[in-house]
Amino acid sequence: MKNKIIYKSTELFLTLGFKSVTMDDIANEMGISKKTIYKHFTNKTKLVEAATFSLFDNICEGIDGICETSANPIEELYEIKMFVMHHLKNEKTAPQFQLKKYYSSIHEVLKFKQFEKMHECVFESLQKGVEMELFRSNIDIDFISRMYFNGMYGIKDVEIFPQEKFNMEYLMESYLEYHLRAIVTDNGLNILNNFITKNQLQNE
Repeated sequence: MKNKIIYKSTELFLTLGFKSVTMDDIANEMGISKKTIYKHFTNKTKLVEAATFSLFDNICEGIDGICETSANPIEELYEIKMFVMHHLKNEKTAPQFQLKKYYSSIHEVLKFKQFEKMHECVFESLQKGVEMELFRSNIDIDFISRMYFNGMYGIKDVEIFPQEKFNMEYLMESYLEYHLRAIVTDNGLNILNNFITKNQLQNE
């Protein structure tokens, strides 16, 4: 039952927002009593914490799978983007912003865990890209992997990129292209351009 509560709560939090969803909403959606939820979670903050870190663990597992099977580091980043967007329901409720505003201590722990995971993943991806001669050999891998995290985190700030002006799909696509064009070789640029063109044709 505990895992079912976490699963349904995560779905509601991502769809409606951390602030909007109440314990009553979750109980009604699941067809259980609120008392059943409180058997497993003493308050809403504990439930938000469990849902947040459960989702993080699931996304990390998926990213690891993509990194093991992707054809090259360029396509890998786009595959990861699609996977994350799907799991975060395109971030329509700006979950990161709401988490930061209403559950700041959980947000700080999550941010650190996200940085550790992304830094490790992007660092290895950049190394692989240099070895495959898709990324320039003179790039500072540690610096760029940190900048990548900072940029990806920054585009989710709704005060800088308001939702009514920028949707998350556009922001992530634009940032990925911006990031990759700064570090690719001629060979990497050909792969990037072909990949972008193919995606555009599929979406028409």
